[in-house]
Amino acid sequence: MGRYRPPQPKSSPYITPEGYETLQSELDGLWVLRREVTTALSAAAAEGDRSENAEYIYRKKQLREIDRRIRYLQKRLPDLKIVRDKPSDLSAVFFGAWVRLEDEDSNEIIYRIVGPDEFDVKKGFISMDSPVARALMKKSIDDEVTVKLPEGEKIFYIVDVSYEPIK
Repeated sequence: MGRYRPPQPKSSPYITPEGYETLQSELDGLWVLRREVTTALSAAAAEGDRSENAEYIYRKKQLREIDRRIRYLQKRLPDLKIVRDKPSDLSAVFFGAWVRLEDEDSNEIIYRIVGPDEFDVKKGFISMDSPVARALMKKSIDDEVTVKLPEGEKIFYIVDVSYEPIK
């Protein structure tokens, strides 16, 4: 008997134009990679006994992973809504905003609110579905924001909001 896993909650369908472009180019690149892997798989299969052929086993696994990602992207891309327009109130935090925050210890952090398909902590991109982004939404400069994090509540102050990258 398998273990039941409830379906994941639907993530927000919003994405920036740059994020959509990245996902589309990933999909195009996967199709090229798939052709290469299929060719290598055919060559490995021609070598004979497949049960002990490490190259064949590796290529089959690689092909499964590529196909899984392609299926996901082909289902996800048509559902995404590209947000190109800036909000009417540029002083408030909405989707696509760059936000400079200061914590209680005067440490500054810069985040960009993006869709769940393009978040990247290294770049400072956080998903609009994350606790920090949800707490920031519709807030303005000089607002105090309390965020519930796994290690406890943390207070941030909004120092700057921009819809262009903050330096």
